[in-house]
Amino acid sequence: MGSSETPSAPPPELVRGLGTWDTTLLTIGSVIGTGIFITTADMARILPSQGTILLVWILGGLLTLAGALTYAELGTLFPRAGGMYHFLKEAYGPLWGFLYGWACFLIIMSGGIAALAVAFGEYLGSFVPFFSTANKLWSVPLLGWTWSVSGGQVAAALAILFLTTVNYIGLREGTGIQNLLTVIRIGSIGLLVAFGLSVKAEVAYELATPVASSGLLAALGVGMIAALWTYDGWYGPTFSAGEMKTPHKSLPIGLIWGTVTVMVLYALINLVYFRALSMEEMAATPRIAETAAAALFGPGAARLVSLAVLISTFGCLSATILYSPRIYLPMARDGLFSRSLGAVHPRYHTPGRSLWAQSLWAMALTLSGTYEQLYTYVVFAAILFHAATTGAVFVLRHKRPDAPRAYRVWGYPVVPALFIFASILLIGNTLMEKPIESLLGLGLVALGLPAYYWWRRHPVGEDPTDASRT
Repeated sequence: MGSSETPSAPPPELVRGLGTWDTTLLTIGSVIGTGIFITTADMARILPSQGTILLVWILGGLLTLAGALTYAELGTLFPRAGGMYHFLKEAYGPLWGFLYGWACFLIIMSGGIAALAVAFGEYLGSFVPFFSTANKLWSVPLLGWTWSVSGGQVAAALAILFLTTVNYIGLREGTGIQNLLTVIRIGSIGLLVAFGLSVKAEVAYELATPVASSGLLAALGVGMIAALWTYDGWYGPTFSAGEMKTPHKSLPIGLIWGTVTVMVLYALINLVYFRALSMEEMAATPRIAETAAAALFGPGAARLVSLAVLISTFGCLSATILYSPRIYLPMARDGLFSRSLGAVHPRYHTPGRSLWAQSLWAMALTLSGTYEQLYTYVVFAAILFHAATTGAVFVLRHKRPDAPRAYRVWGYPVVPALFIFASILLIGNTLMEKPIESLLGLGLVALGLPAYYWWRRHPVGEDPTDASRT
């Protein structure tokens, strides 16, 4: 009597549940964190006028838009979970995709999550003193190094834990809280702009820009770095393309309109700062949004702005935790990471193991207090990866000229070339300003080389997508 085997069920996969609205809000939510409430004060210390500050914000936004236009083509060409991992792998080979994913897990994304979480803890501490970064809970000497943990670090770890849990139990749940927080952020900035532009100005606008000089150009370059890092995160939706209902439509619209929305909000809120504070006053304050609100509306308004910054930071943390683990899923399935991280939860249809692996490492960085130094090291490498990713548009146009492209970057080849040029300037500036940190960052990325060759020869764990397993 013969016997037959019951075919194994196909492995669970991610759900395509994100629409255009979700993608647009994810773009906005991935960008707006604490930077816009602080960075203009840093610019006021190096730039000569309000006009040059506004110019830097606009130029930074246009360059970010150039990146968004370029990544939209790449994302529609490879509408999969993982974003830049696929772009680099398909253009230059699997090693380059792996090195980016390695750097993301080690520092870029995990360190970014840690930094956002600690910033959240710092602002929460102004409302709940226990969670203040000034409240040292314990200090333990360890082999010549003192491990100290503050209330702010505990708040940061708890925030990561909560948002990871929400994203673990479902895409809809994670997207829901992310969308809500983003709408609140847009509304908060909108209210500050509306009231800030309607009340009597404390300072007259001085938007005239000085005549260009070598010193001014150098200052503009430094200011541009600050602006571009405040715009950072705009590429986040490309990581979640594998969960979009119609990525060929949602990804370009979400990236472009999300970036344009952020540009407009950033420009308008700076006009409020200019009406509230002189250049000297802007340069003297560490928290320009709160100082400007106090000048225009009184001390109570500054407290409300602090609450808005707290929510904004929490929202940006939520967006980063939502999209960034998607990169480790294809890496694991390609045998370039622990294969267990390639599993999709059978009930929740989320990359649960990737989520927890990244968040646990981010919490370790948070509690260790070393994330800031490590994150500084990898900034240089992150810019290199963005330049290489933008270059992938040219490479893939040559390698795959007949591949179906639902969207082609507007202004090709000028637009992507401008973004690459800006990235090269940032690379040069970062290398000159922080040569040791830049080289150490490259060293951290280079540690991925032996890891890559080891994983290629010794894949770890069983392939969770292998439907033949019983």
